[in-house]
Amino acid sequence: MVDFVGAGCGAPDLITLRGQRLLSNADVIIYAGSLVNPQLLSYARKDCEIYNSALMHLDEIIEVMKKAESEGKNTVRLHTGDSSVYGAIREQMDRLDELGIAYNVTPGVSSFCGAAAALKAEYTLPDVSQTVILTRMAGRTPVPEKESIEGLAAHRASMVIFLSTGMLDELSSRLIAGGYSSDTPAAIVYKATWDDEKVIRCTVGELPESAKKNGITKTALITVGDFLGDYHQLSKLYDKEFETEFRKADKT
Repeated sequence: MVDFVGAGCGAPDLITLRGQRLLSNADVIIYAGSLVNPQLLSYARKDCEIYNSALMHLDEIIEVMKKAESEGKNTVRLHTGDSSVYGAIREQMDRLDELGIAYNVTPGVSSFCGAAAALKAEYTLPDVSQTVILTRMAGRTPVPEKESIEGLAAHRASMVIFLSTGMLDELSSRLIAGGYSSDTPAAIVYKATWDDEKVIRCTVGELPESAKKNGITKTALITVGDFLGDYHQLSKLYDKEFETEFRKADKT
């Protein structure tokens, strides 16, 4: 059996209880060494075989899984954050399907959740934004033309931009071209929930200079939108005059 496990966004105690149990019982662990906090490997047994996938290509990863399966071993494929977001798990699962190897997926805490916690922010504020866009700039991995930064920015929704810290001059310009004003609130969250986490609040226009000033070139999320501002309406959920299935309206 192969278990794909979301490691969480950094802090080793933010892995799920299920994920920790699977790590502790694994015979083989293949972890994304470029991003997963190595402290998570402390949950592994001393006799566990551990592989760093940052040094491996897809065929090598699958070969380790295939060998472990032939030996009746349990494998954990440990991905950063939640594996459903930029985790490249589909291609691995397709190969396992071809080989007839069973697998499960255990979700994790994505870094966009860790960033919101670091910012003490809520992405979905009444009368501000009820939509969160997770995206990235095109780099060595292309982005479909219909998902251009300008096109997404036109919605003026809350945006979380992954894997783009090294392209902030272009990102800032394209966000503004798409519809955000240069003074729209923004923030750079470096290594959310790690011990060396850093939060830099700025505006869309200030993104490039803010990153340079703080020496941030990678391993950061960019958040953009008015959810970072001061204005919002109170929710209906806890409005005393709003009736729900569980609570009668208080008209006094």
